[in-house]
Amino acid sequence: MGLRTIIRKLKQKEKDVRLLVLGLDNAGKTTIVKKFNGEDIKEISPTLGFHIYTLQHRGYTLNVWDIGGQTSLRSYWRNYFENTDGLIWVVDSCDKLRLQDCRDSLHELLKEERLLGATLLIFANKQDLPGALTVEQIENVLDLSNLKNRHWKLINCSAYTGENLLQGIDWILDDISSRIFTFD
Repeated sequence: MGLRTIIRKLKQKEKDVRLLVLGLDNAGKTTIVKKFNGEDIKEISPTLGFHIYTLQHRGYTLNVWDIGGQTSLRSYWRNYFENTDGLIWVVDSCDKLRLQDCRDSLHELLKEERLLGATLLIFANKQDLPGALTVEQIENVLDLSNLKNRHWKLINCSAYTGENLLQGIDWILDDISSRIFTFD
């Protein structure tokens, strides 16, 4: 019995899921996590480092790592990749000037060997604001059609209103559970 099999069997019993929430600074990562958790989102400060949240949802324990997206912090992201089941990439749908940087950072991230098996959920955030790009436009700019051999989904959302956050989390949990929590 290999290490992956042992880990899978342990996860079957515990139903623990490790999620990383990444994206450029000011994309709305912390707001998404707090809104999903039912916390107050009136005053959100930039994440300098990381925050860990343990949430319960649908019988799963979600260990959510919300990591700052400032340029100076991105080189530290790799310190958090180990044992990641799912990656939530948050895009600011209104920040047209930094979408190329967003695409480059995402594609560089997806080259990481320790993230090869992780399910990818992309939240196109701030859809409630005027001038937000559509999901189709974001898919094109981020060059998502070239993501091969990876389970991914792009969902429009609003961290402020909570629109589609539940649908996104449910999708990533369904995808992860279909791969990890299968029984022999």
